[in-house]
Amino acid sequence: MSSGGELWSAVCALCVASPWAGARLTVASGPRSGYRGGPLSERSIKDLFGDTFGLKQSQIKRLEATYRRRVGSEELCSPELARHLTELSRETGRQIGVLLTRKGEVEWVLVGEPSRTVLPDIGRARAGQSRLRGLRLVHTRLGEELKGELLTRDDLTDLALLRLDAVAALGVTAEGLPGQISAAHLLPQNSAGKLWEVEDARSFHELAPQWMARVFALEGELSAQARARPVLGAGRAVVVSVGQHGRAAAESRLTELRELCATAGVEVADVVLQLRRGLDPRTLIGRGKLQEVVLRSMQQLADVLIFDHDLTPAQARGIAEETDIKILDRTQLILDIFAQRAQSRDGKLQVELAQLRYRLPRLAGKGDSLSRLGGGIGGRGPGETKLEVDRRRVRERIQRLEREIDGLSKVRAVRRQRRTRRELPALALVGYTNAGKSTLLNALTEGHVLAEDKLFATLDPKSRRLRFPEDRAVILTDTVGFLRDLPKDLVAAFRATLEELHEADLLLLVLDVADHEHEIKLQAVERLLVDLELTATPRVLCLNKADLLPPAEGQALARQLGGLLISAEQRQGLPAVLAEVERVLFAPRAAGPLAAALSIDPEAPAQAV
Repeated sequence: MSSGGELWSAVCALCVASPWAGARLTVASGPRSGYRGGPLSERSIKDLFGDTFGLKQSQIKRLEATYRRRVGSEELCSPELARHLTELSRETGRQIGVLLTRKGEVEWVLVGEPSRTVLPDIGRARAGQSRLRGLRLVHTRLGEELKGELLTRDDLTDLALLRLDAVAALGVTAEGLPGQISAAHLLPQNSAGKLWEVEDARSFHELAPQWMARVFALEGELSAQARARPVLGAGRAVVVSVGQHGRAAAESRLTELRELCATAGVEVADVVLQLRRGLDPRTLIGRGKLQEVVLRSMQQLADVLIFDHDLTPAQARGIAEETDIKILDRTQLILDIFAQRAQSRDGKLQVELAQLRYRLPRLAGKGDSLSRLGGGIGGRGPGETKLEVDRRRVRERIQRLEREIDGLSKVRAVRRQRRTRRELPALALVGYTNAGKSTLLNALTEGHVLAEDKLFATLDPKSRRLRFPEDRAVILTDTVGFLRDLPKDLVAAFRATLEELHEADLLLLVLDVADHEHEIKLQAVERLLVDLELTATPRVLCLNKADLLPPAEGQALARQLGGLLISAEQRQGLPAVLAEVERVLFAPRAAGPLAAALSIDPEAPAQAV
């Protein structure tokens, strides 16, 4: 018997002499029931991807021999390879396909079913969405009289999602020869919104020569589009909204979502609106619609998909399985805006707390059996998993943030007690976001609070002193704006800031009457005030931006809603607001001096500005 060293030398010599020496082994991540085992064969041949069960040994050898074939770099597929594939397809009764590199080498040999071909996991794209994969798919289609198109919807979806150079389907004749052919490639962004171009030919030999030249030109156009696109803020997004209560309501929410994107610095590349009765429990919009959205996002070179609904953990996972594009829902977008806008320590802590509370239930895989193990019976084992460590750390951080926020809340309570001892009444500005609260604060107090035409332009509460005649003053506070369906985690996190509303003696409710949805937004504010238990606090309704309305329409709204018409930006109608504030806070002992100083009769009806 030879020694171990001599045996190993013999094996190495055999491997070097083998015609398969140096061949790269590619491990497929799919069905491999027909894979031929053995240590030597695993190192020396490539896999056949697919189910080869039931195939003859001679057929398997011919399929493996496909790896030795080559095609020209300008050819979609050579006539010799096409005939080889169709003969094997007719003989085995299955679809046979290959993935070809740009050098014309066979990267994968695919053994499909009679009606479809499954692709292996070929990894991520080469260099982002401006580059193609560098692989093209050619497979056969069985049937002497094929009905419909040779290329199926699945073929075209694979073309776009995997960003293949091209995909082609070969018809197989009764004699096992190449018949008609259909080939497709992607298209750059265009006004028609087409995602791909399909070319059909009655015979393989009638296909346009140098077919791959157009693919190389296509990649140049994609790269040019990517270079020409300006980089704005957080990137480009495709916005998706599902309407369950009619198109009008869905379009209203969609408009608000676009404004939120603008505030976050995200460029909206495309908008998708779907009307359906119920939400899909796995993908929100259904798998077919999701694939369409993903295709559109890839053509628009979008970086993120933003959904106008709060995604459940199952929906987030279901959508993530269909695409590698970043996914955000409405709550995550709002939290991101708050994170950008928070300036004070209070605001930053509250935003972080809201983000952690939102993230905690979305750490998937929770189970009591994986809880941290201690001593005693059942306490022996591997300890806590990585998931359990993450969840524990998040809980600990939440508890720490809650303690810090409570401490800051006590400091604010001391400040409020000082104001109470000085008998300084408190006013709070409330209303829908972007209604003009900060502008009104600046107009009344000559303050310099940031005021922009954006949602949630002001996040941290700002307080200013508002002086009245006879050495009287009040503290006027601008609070965070409200929003319909405001995330509960966000409301809970900002409870310390919203305490200012509970301590207010009067609420100035600011409403943008120039907004055609002002009634819906007023109802949303009223619902939030009920949730915050602020219905007992007196309030004055300020109908802002009335200068943008005809006088007659403004007067009608004032009578209908019982408010005061103002324009904070033009500083019109403010004396009437101050007179009403004085009447509510200081009446009946001193309602007159302010009105005299402002030359206003506080009992007179509100006038249009």
